Amino acid sequence: MPELTPPECVVLGLIARHGAMTPYELKAKVEESVDYFWPIPHAQLYRIPARLATLGLLQERPEHTGRRRRVFHLTDAGRTTLKRWLADPHAPEPETRDPGQLKLFFADLGEAGDVLALAREQAAQHRHWLELYRSRHAEMNPSDKVGLVSRARILRLGILHEQAYVDFWESLSNDPGQDLADPS
Repeated sequence: MPELTPPECVVLGLIARHGAMTPYELKAKVEESVDYFWPIPHAQLYRIPARLATLGLLQERPEHTGRRRRVFHLTDAGRTTLKRWLADPHAPEPETRDPGQLKLFFADLGEAGDVLALAREQAAQHRHWLELYRSRHAEMNPSDKVGLVSRARILRLGILHEQAYVDFWESLSNDPGQDLADPS
């Protein structure tokens, strides 16, 4: 069995959590769940289920009436593969592709006011995400048991993560000369 990519594991996990789905339904579930920290291009969500079906991890059962949608169900092999992936504590190095950090790295090549403008813009963007995660956490329905603990954990991590970014960018916008200060 080839090693699965993170998007393939996302598809297995969402179908395991929510039941059989079409690629369109997968797209909607990704958008309301992992898309905030692990975006997957929509086109992939139409290709991945078919690939997982060829590996025997999903089973495709097309509808024979109506819109004749392609519905994918988790197989026993898919459930076993998902459990094996979850049980493995190893995770690859995080992938950070933050355009703000990239601009900050090269800031010395720009104009003096660029860092201040960047810091203010980044602080605003991260405040937006922080408030979004806080509101999502506040809106959680304790009676909806499906994935409740997982959602609470990931939202808590997102809140702490965004708060750190807000703190950094706001401090930089308040004192652009602090770059040489001790980070502790």
